[in-house]
Amino acid sequence: MAKELRLAMLVACSSSSRTGAMIADWLCETASDVSGFDLDRLDLGEWELPPVPTLAPAPDVEERVQRLRGRLDDADAFVIVTPEYNHSFPALLKIVIDWNHKQWQAKPVTFVSYGGRSGGIRAAEQLRQVFAELHAVSLRDGMSFHGPRDRFDADGRPEDVAGTRTAAKVMLNQLSWWARALADARRKNPYTL
Repeated sequence: MAKELRLAMLVACSSSSRTGAMIADWLCETASDVSGFDLDRLDLGEWELPPVPTLAPAPDVEERVQRLRGRLDDADAFVIVTPEYNHSFPALLKIVIDWNHKQWQAKPVTFVSYGGRSGGIRAAEQLRQVFAELHAVSLRDGMSFHGPRDRFDADGRPEDVAGTRTAAKVMLNQLSWWARALADARRKNPYTL
């Protein structure tokens, strides 16, 4: 029997933002129903990482960085849930990306973005360029929520339950295929630069 794949879902919003958490809650529930991934949710606002790496970080910072790095190492695939800020993605996400390098290599990543009229698409497009530089494989299909506060009900369910679930299933099935293919390839022939 094949090893279960580990999916790290990075929620790239501050801990005070309920919109990103609401989308992530719905996506976690949906992923557990359709994907077969072992899901590891990482709410980045809870990690209290400083804005820049230092040569000698405080012991508590180093411990948090190492714990996060270990969870990224263990992942076979990534879903990035991100808002769009000023036509880009949040600094908090950039910190996590920049503090880690090999953790992303030869692993698939997809994006679930949200924002006003654009639905966060510009953030996702910039992230594709960043992850390409890190030798990750970004998927074509992701998800985008335009004006999400008006598109989810009080219980955190999307208005278009069938459509969003179908889109999530397509995205997660593609992610699973790529995660399995790349995990097998890394096992047979470790990825090196």
